[in-house]
Amino acid sequence: MSRLRQTLLVLVAGATLLLAGVTRAADPPGTAPPAPRAVVEALRLDAEREDRILALDPDRITEKDVRETLAGTPAPRMFLLHGGVFPVHLIMWSFAHFLNGMGYPEEALRDPATTEWSYTPYDTTDRLVGMIAWAYEHEGMRPMMVGHSQGGLFALKILKRLAGQMGDSAQVYDPLKREYLARTTITDPLTGKERPVIGLSVSYASAVGAGGYALLLPAWWESLDTLRKVPDTVSEFTGFFVDGDLIALSFSGNPLDKPYEATGTAQVRNVRLPVNYNHITVPDTEDLAADPAARAWIYAYEPGVGRDTAELSFSAQNHIIWAAEQWYSIRKHWCIELQRLIRAKRAAVALARPAG
Repeated sequence: MSRLRQTLLVLVAGATLLLAGVTRAADPPGTAPPAPRAVVEALRLDAEREDRILALDPDRITEKDVRETLAGTPAPRMFLLHGGVFPVHLIMWSFAHFLNGMGYPEEALRDPATTEWSYTPYDTTDRLVGMIAWAYEHEGMRPMMVGHSQGGLFALKILKRLAGQMGDSAQVYDPLKREYLARTTITDPLTGKERPVIGLSVSYASAVGAGGYALLLPAWWESLDTLRKVPDTVSEFTGFFVDGDLIALSFSGNPLDKPYEATGTAQVRNVRLPVNYNHITVPDTEDLAADPAARAWIYAYEPGVGRDTAELSFSAQNHIIWAAEQWYSIRKHWCIELQRLIRAKRAAVALARPAG
């Protein structure tokens, strides 16, 4: 057991759920959006690299593809949403280090202003929605979200806010200036057209251990009929349940432990993790990136195809399915979003080329 895991288990065992929320005023000066097409025109990849990226199959991204083709390219901004009990944020930081160790760019993992690796579920939904809008507008790729425990509940709440379920408009939030902007629209970086923040989507999101006793907190009160309904503001969503999870109350026969369902076109999967997984330490995955056997297992993993973990280390066996599922989806959507950006750039170049 790592020192990080030992320390956290001792500290979290005596912690209590926090009831306080974080608020922020929305009193913003206006800041102009980027010029139409500015983001796609700023993409600096040579034609040969672009061709190799466009030739990738997002469902079959190998370690060689990451190392030789995706490495050094922009990546979608990642919003890692940690749980609400101190100091569980360190567990999500471990997952951030895992992603970075597997090849995901550090600058896409850290907050652009604070350089923190993750976000608290006691932040405001409006601020995270505004940051997602800002990130897409300035970077040209739809962000991703990974939520743990209360952070998983927060991820669903953000998707629902983007879908207009908690208001028909939302302001853009500039994380560099740490202020809301006096506009509720962005310039779509791929089309150059103005569009509202409400209705934007993220490319991928997931939640693990989201439910149970956390639902007693006022911030998460919601009808059980709608709690796990996933709107169309995400392309692909994965909900993870740990069998026998006494914190999230995920166990056979519990009528409240409902699966996630799409309300429309979102692709939604439900994945049950083995009973040996621990609600608190599921994302403690940093060591897997440096373990050659674990890396090979992760890259060979395919969702829905069972694989034996018996030859892996004891520690890896308690985390690796979740890590492999996440890395599969994250590198897939890294590829998809980068391909969308390249195609938009090439379309803009073709449009600007004089006829004849």
